Amino acid sequence: MAQLIYDETGRLLFTREMKEEYTILMPQMLPVHFGMFRQLLELEGYKVDQLNNTGRAVIDEGLKYVHNDTCYPALLVIGQMIDAVKHGGYDPHKVALFITQTGGGCRASNYIHLLRKALGKAGLSFVPVISVNASGLEKNPGFELSPTLLFKLMCAIAYGDLIMDAANQIRPYEMTQGQTDQLVERWSRRLAEEFQQGKGLAGHRMSANFQQICRDFAAVPTRGEPKVRVGIVGEIYVKFSALGNNRLERFLLEEGAEPVVPGLMDFILYSVHARITDVRLYGGSRLGAALCSAFIAYAEGLQKKMGAAMKRAGLRPCGTFSNLRRGVGGYLSEGNKMGEGWLLTAEMLELIRSGTPNIVCTQPFGCLPNHIAGKGMLRKLKDDFPTSNIVAIDYDPGATKINQENRIKLMLANARELDKKRESNLLQTGEPALAK
Repeated sequence: MAQLIYDETGRLLFTREMKEEYTILMPQMLPVHFGMFRQLLELEGYKVDQLNNTGRAVIDEGLKYVHNDTCYPALLVIGQMIDAVKHGGYDPHKVALFITQTGGGCRASNYIHLLRKALGKAGLSFVPVISVNASGLEKNPGFELSPTLLFKLMCAIAYGDLIMDAANQIRPYEMTQGQTDQLVERWSRRLAEEFQQGKGLAGHRMSANFQQICRDFAAVPTRGEPKVRVGIVGEIYVKFSALGNNRLERFLLEEGAEPVVPGLMDFILYSVHARITDVRLYGGSRLGAALCSAFIAYAEGLQKKMGAAMKRAGLRPCGTFSNLRRGVGGYLSEGNKMGEGWLLTAEMLELIRSGTPNIVCTQPFGCLPNHIAGKGMLRKLKDDFPTSNIVAIDYDPGATKINQENRIKLMLANARELDKKRESNLLQTGEPALAK
């Protein structure tokens, strides 16, 4: 059994011996993306399980060990992890926990400390917690986020964004229910096999895969008139996680809408670009800023290839991070980079301008960055785009699902009424009534 080793601050370290013996538990947020992350980590020699425990038990476990004023995603992630350690059939002395740490001003950077405190309260202080960060905030002898691994994870994000986007465009219209989900599973398995063979990560191979993914999804038999498109934005966890947003995407599908979810890559690039903004505004390493710029340029190259493949297959193409940055000009400064910051407003603007004026802005109750850059910008967006139709939904342990869904249903009813008015305006004038 691996010996427990602590650093000079008393932090329990994840050691090389633990890498051989321990199973690392990873919280769930994006099933396709995180499934590929797990495969890539296993290729690096780690044993990783992706947590899928959900339901009220997870919330109650979080409430037991985390103050209810704490950010809702922290409560959910910590509750999911402790519930898995206690009731998931694992040997508690042979598991470790993964959690991301950005180092920014958002409370998310403190989740790791809240998790360790919760483990202590639960009598599980012997469970090591691994900080997943690219800033050198915490280091462990048994875990390294190497440049090579970072590159592979970025490629997985590109694949995940493309599959998620293509699936969301096809799923509401599929003739055979479940066919799109089967295709998602098939491509997830295929990419995992390619990763195991050392394939699928080179530029030419990724381009070929992008094109084949788009062709496969475009080939799914579909029917029906275009549905109301509804964008989903907000705090990153409740935006993406079915546990965090009460299965919002599935609910929209059941209500006859087409969910439109901006990808994870833009958030990653926004976080990297924040380093460049810091150097520009406050000074710092120009070399570091140059490396960040090179990273962004490469990732945007992938986004352009993805968009070209989607357009060629007849799908609605994705945009690039540069488009988002340009689009938010005049609304928010790039110095607004706490939490989702200017990116949240930029995503709403991009959705409105690209024909998705109906938006659900998801936010944990009390998330100040979201209340300012999300909810706080709605009046300005409504003034500039009168037919935009945005509803801000709070998510927290005490929020009732029925209340959230009723507010979204009201937004959908308004969306259908606005669609009728737009069609009438188009017939009468030949011009759509979107912006003033």
